[in-house]
Amino acid sequence: MLSLCYLPTAGRLTVTIIKARNLKAMDITGSSDPYVKVALMCRNKQIKKKKTTVRKSTLNPVYNEALVFDIPTENIDECCILVQVKDYDKVGSNEVVGYCGVGMQCVGQGHNHWVEMLDNPRKPTAHWYQLLETLPVGLSTHHTPYKISSCFHGKAG
Repeated sequence: MLSLCYLPTAGRLTVTIIKARNLKAMDITGSSDPYVKVALMCRNKQIKKKKTTVRKSTLNPVYNEALVFDIPTENIDECCILVQVKDYDKVGSNEVVGYCGVGMQCVGQGHNHWVEMLDNPRKPTAHWYQLLETLPVGLSTHHTPYKISSCFHGKAG
């Protein structure tokens, strides 16, 4: 479950990662050490990324963590967020548990949630998401950070 709240006057998007339930077990112990990575995307380029803390040995983590991104009002329709739930591993690379995307470019629930957020400025709107095994339609990840100025019409953020 995640909540979105956009403050147009400040150009600030708050993504609150609330909780997850029934995650896929990724460890041999039958559990996972999940955390959530949120990437702010603009025109399919990653602008900024933030992540929650790791919750140890649980398939039903509770986070209640707010991740704040600066997005000028004139660019809010060009941006979206890519949410990845990952399993932390001390050895090797962290495995992806699942994905979801929220933004104007997304289809279905991710699009509808973004529109609801824009229609209700300054009011948090929370929704549950079913995690996908692959990247959401319309989103790709370019891990090379994209200059904000070229996406946000010369405005730094």
